[in-house]
Amino acid sequence: MTLDMPASTGRPIRKVIILDEEGIKRTLDRMAHEILERNGGPQGLAFIGIKTRGVYLAQRLRDIIASSEGEKAPLGSLDITLYRDDLDVLQSKLVVGETSVDFDPSGRRIVLVDDVLFTGRTIRAALDEIMDLGRPAVVYLAVLIDRGHRELPICADFVGKSAPTSRDEAIEVRLKESDGVDEVLLLGGSAA
Repeated sequence: MTLDMPASTGRPIRKVIILDEEGIKRTLDRMAHEILERNGGPQGLAFIGIKTRGVYLAQRLRDIIASSEGEKAPLGSLDITLYRDDLDVLQSKLVVGETSVDFDPSGRRIVLVDDVLFTGRTIRAALDEIMDLGRPAVVYLAVLIDRGHRELPICADFVGKSAPTSRDEAIEVRLKESDGVDEVLLLGGSAA
């Protein structure tokens, strides 16, 4: 579905819903089963979400696996602010949040979860932070959307949906926990 929305320039911006609530649910169900298959079951898994929406997605994936396997994996959250590679540029605008990983990642099979994979810089920062916490056996990367435009050699193990974009387009993930609705939008370009 394509919708027009006003832009600050006065020209309408194209807004395309690429995943709705049911689409997100089906996608996460599939991803959870792919994680189980790759790992050979739920043994040794732990989920770490990148704040903010990655945490909600990690919790949903963990809960899907728990409901089918009867085993609830540990769940943690990362705030990668202090691990960013552009701290010198953004230092006056930074807001540092809390990292909460209440388990030792050493020897575990970590599923690192984020909403959108873009340049790869957020994932690099998250990997650095995880390694400061311990040495996992494996780190799998699960993302709801892969939009391309990588600047670092990072590839997701589990991708909900590939959504190739241009640099002037944006992907917006909205989740019930933070936004009151489940949907993924492609924003950008002219609707005219």
